[in-house]
Amino acid sequence: MTEMMGLPVIQLRGLRLACICGALPEEQDRRQPYEFDVDIVADVGAVTSDNLDDTIDYGAVLARIEAVTAGESFQLFERMATRVAEAILEDRRIDAVTIEVRKLRPPVPQDIASIVTASIRRSSRIASATLVAISSNSWNDSPAVTA
Repeated sequence: MTEMMGLPVIQLRGLRLACICGALPEEQDRRQPYEFDVDIVADVGAVTSDNLDDTIDYGAVLARIEAVTAGESFQLFERMATRVAEAILEDRRIDAVTIEVRKLRPPVPQDIASIVTASIRRSSRIASATLVAISSNSWNDSPAVTA
């Protein structure tokens, strides 16, 4: 298990959802594929207890992500990533979360696999909490996704 801040990190990789997100009118008319990677930092007792009740229910985390992306629409996927992070942090046991979102079919003429943004959020309960939003357009080394 990976650790951050001395705490275990639960990693969820490759969640693909169809979302209403984009600045162009046609992007607001139809759902598009996005892929989410999530790192959750939480001080969970399951590392010593081996008890399911002492960990984060990743099924509930995935349901929160789906609820945000199904129930809301966005012009910018930077905002979508931040809303997903906020929803995950509603679980008071979670100390920090990093959301990476890949737009799998960006509306550009170049052959690009995806465009990526990340939102890093810490719970307001952490004394040194800060909000950092990172927005970047970068090429992903994975092969292009085709419909």
